[in-house]
Amino acid sequence: MPELPEVEVVRRGLADHVLDRKITEVTVAHPRAVRRHVEGAADFAARLIGRTISGARRRGKYLWLELDAADEGEDAVLAHLGMSGQMLIAEAGRADETHLRVRMRFADAGPELRFVDQRTFGGLSVHPLIQAHGGGLVPAPVAHIARDPMDPAFDLDEAVAGLRRRRTGLKRALLDQTVVSGIGNIYADEALWRARLHGSRPTEGLTRGQGRAVLGAAAAVMAEALTAGGTSFDALYVNVNGASGYFDRALAVYGQADRPCPRCGTPIRRDPFMNRSSYTCPRCQPRPRNPHP
Repeated sequence: MPELPEVEVVRRGLADHVLDRKITEVTVAHPRAVRRHVEGAADFAARLIGRTISGARRRGKYLWLELDAADEGEDAVLAHLGMSGQMLIAEAGRADETHLRVRMRFADAGPELRFVDQRTFGGLSVHPLIQAHGGGLVPAPVAHIARDPMDPAFDLDEAVAGLRRRRTGLKRALLDQTVVSGIGNIYADEALWRARLHGSRPTEGLTRGQGRAVLGAAAAVMAEALTAGGTSFDALYVNVNGASGYFDRALAVYGQADRPCPRCGTPIRRDPFMNRSSYTCPRCQPRPRNPHP
């Protein structure tokens, strides 16, 4: 699934193309695309028509478009990209994508905003903006999500303390979006490798220095991925213009099973993890003697 750098690439593209534009038409081509909008497709469209997009925001891996205030207050379109969701900018008249789910047209008759989703795990929904955990206004379903390491208001010491309060393995804690957001499976493995820590290390035994090291590594690797346009393993991960990212070429351990560690040459190890995989260097990241189960 897209992680913070991939979502930020999309957010920046939306900020460049849809801000200050008034929505005049909304077409829902597949009801599953708005299933999280419990009032249904007709209400979803009605809530958007006549509104102007005033902001493109993100917290961690969550993306939303803020709308100008209506009589009922401020709200936003929350986008769940899921496994294959794409927010694309398309010139009016361009042929529809095979898996087009939602289309938005604007008063200026310029490029459309299209939500395309092959596997239909993602979707769009409208929610009020409320005060979030950690501050700031976010859509209601995102209120429990913590700030991410690339957020200017991110409190590193508070995040380290949150990791150390957990009673779990370090990688599980990094993936817990209520502790620190934006870090998914790919960048957790890369950050742990950079910090020379194993993901099964118990968080209760983590030192402050180790906590700062792994979160600093996460911020650094995600910043590098953002510069490269994110990590695209197939054609489903693209920016608003349909272009893929290329950070996968720079990954040190993720997806590199049996290849030499870039640091020491030891073959990278792959282990099952939460119905996914973890990749580590057995030499650079020795498994702790008493790992968390």
